[in-house]
Amino acid sequence: MTPTTPFDRIGLPRHLAWGYLGILIFMMGDGVEQGWLSPYLLDRGMTIQQSASLFTVYGITIAISSWFSGVLAEGYGPRKAMLMGILLYVIGTVGFVGLGMESLNFPVMLLTYAIRGFGYPLFAYSFLVWITYRTPEQALGRAVGWFWFVFTGGLNVFGAYYSSWAIERIGYQNTLWSSIFWVSVGAFFALVLNKDQFHSTGEAAGKAKELLKGFTIIREEPKVLIGGIVRIINTTAQFAFPVFLPTYMAEHGLSTQEWLWIWGTIFTSNIIFNLIFGFVGDRLGWQNTIMWFGGFGCGVSTLLFYYSPALFDGNFWLILIPGILWGGLLAGYVPLSALVPSLVKEEKGAAMAILNLGAGLPVFIGPAIVGLFIGSIGSEGVAWTLAILYFISAVLTRFITLPQASSVAEKHLTIDSNI
Repeated sequence: MTPTTPFDRIGLPRHLAWGYLGILIFMMGDGVEQGWLSPYLLDRGMTIQQSASLFTVYGITIAISSWFSGVLAEGYGPRKAMLMGILLYVIGTVGFVGLGMESLNFPVMLLTYAIRGFGYPLFAYSFLVWITYRTPEQALGRAVGWFWFVFTGGLNVFGAYYSSWAIERIGYQNTLWSSIFWVSVGAFFALVLNKDQFHSTGEAAGKAKELLKGFTIIREEPKVLIGGIVRIINTTAQFAFPVFLPTYMAEHGLSTQEWLWIWGTIFTSNIIFNLIFGFVGDRLGWQNTIMWFGGFGCGVSTLLFYYSPALFDGNFWLILIPGILWGGLLAGYVPLSALVPSLVKEEKGAAMAILNLGAGLPVFIGPAIVGLFIGSIGSEGVAWTLAILYFISAVLTRFITLPQASSVAEKHLTIDSNI
C-alpha cells in the first residue's frame, strides 16, 4: 500500500508522534549537565575520586534501571513505567541540587544522583518497548531509528547547546533546576498528548514472574543474550573516548574547545545517521546493517579516528572527518532495537530488558576499560581494544538470525513497501 501521510513516508509512527517529541524534550532536560558537571564540582572543592565515585554510582543505577525498564513496561504498561521514571528523576534532582550541591554534602549527592539515574532509562526505554509493540515489523527499523534520533539529539546535542546558553545567563545550579521544567514538558507530550493505547500483557498476579522473564529469556532464546552483548559493545567507545582522547588530542596540538567541537559534531552526524540506518536496515536487512556498517565499520573508523591526529599533524578538519565517519557508523547498530525483540513472539519486553541493560552498562564499562588498561598498554592499546570489540560484535551478529517467518518478511520488505 502506498504511504498516505508524511509520517508514513518518513517512517515515523503517526500514533506515537507526540511520544517521540516528548522523548526529545525529556532527554534535552536530562542532558543539561553533559560536559560541565564534573569540572564544576572539582572547581568547588570536590576531589577527582569523589567525582569518579559519583558518576560510577550514577552509571550503576542507569544500568539497573535500563534492565528493569523493559519488563516493567511490559508488565505494568509503559505509561506507568514512564511515570515512575519522571518521578524518580524529579525526586533525585531536587535532592541533588537543593540538598547535596548547595553544601557539597557528598553522601547526599551520592544518594540523590543515584536516584536521578533511575529516571531516564525508565522513561525513554519504556517508550522504546511501546514502539516495538505498536509498530508493524516491516516499519520497525525506521521507527527505532527515529527513537535513537530523538534520544541522542536531546541528550547529546540539544542538551549541550541549551546548557551552553543557560549557564551563561542563569548559572550552573539554576541550569540544573531548569531540567525539571524540560523533563516535565517532555512527560506532558509523551504521556498526556500521546493518546495511543498499550495493553499490558501481564496479569496482576504475574508481575513478579514478568520481572524474572528478563533473566529467563536468555535461556529460552540465547540469541537475545548475544544481542545484549552486541549492544554493550555498540556504545562502549562512546563512554571510553572522553576519558582519554582529550589528553591524546592535546598532545597533538588540539585545544579543549576544538575537542568539544569535534565531539559535538560527531553526535550531530550520529543523530542524522540514526534515521538513515533505520531506512537502510529495513531495506538491506537488520543483521547485515549491524554487522557491516556497525561492527566492521566502527572497528575501522575507530582506528582511523585515533591515528588521524598523528597522520595529519593535528589538523582539525582532517581529524574531524574520521570522527564524523565513526559517529555516523555508530548508528549502524540502530536496527538492533528491531532485530532483538523480533527474535521472540510474545516476551518482547523481556528481550528489550536485555537490550536496555546493554545500553546502560557502557556508561561505566567504557571508563573502566580505560582505567584498567591505559597504564599498561597506553592509549593506542585502548583504541585497538575498542576496535577489536567492534569486530567481535560483527562476528557475534552473524549468529543473531530471525525466525524463518520474520526472515522471509524482511527479505520481501522492499517489495511490500512499494505495493
